[in-house]
Amino acid sequence: MTEQPSTLYAKLLGETAPIRWQELQPFFARGALLWVAGDQDLIAVAQAVAENDQATVSAWLDAGHLSKLEDERAEDLHTRDPQLWAVVVAPWVLVQERTEAERVTH
Repeated sequence: MTEQPSTLYAKLLGETAPIRWQELQPFFARGALLWVAGDQDLIAVAQAVAENDQATVSAWLDAGHLSKLEDERAEDLHTRDPQLWAVVVAPWVLVQERTEAERVTH
C-alpha cells in the first residue's frame, strides 16, 4: 500500500468494529481468520499485514502473537460468545478478544 503509516493506521482504526463469533464463522470456515493476541495492538498488527511487513509478521507468528484461528479456539469462542474486535485486511479478517479492563474503560 502507498499510504503513509499514520494515515493507514487511522484508516484501519476507522474500519475496526465490534463483532460476535456468529458473524465470523463463515470467515473461519474459509480459513480467513487471523487471531491477534490480547496484548498486541490490533491496528498495528493489521497495518503490518497490510504493508506486507514480512519480518514483523513472521516474528509475531513465531512468538504466537498472531496465528490462524484454530478449531479449539473457535469452539471456545462459540461457547463463550465474547466481545471481539475485527478489522479486514483482505484476504484476512484479524480478530482480537477485548479484555475486561478494555470493556470497563471504553
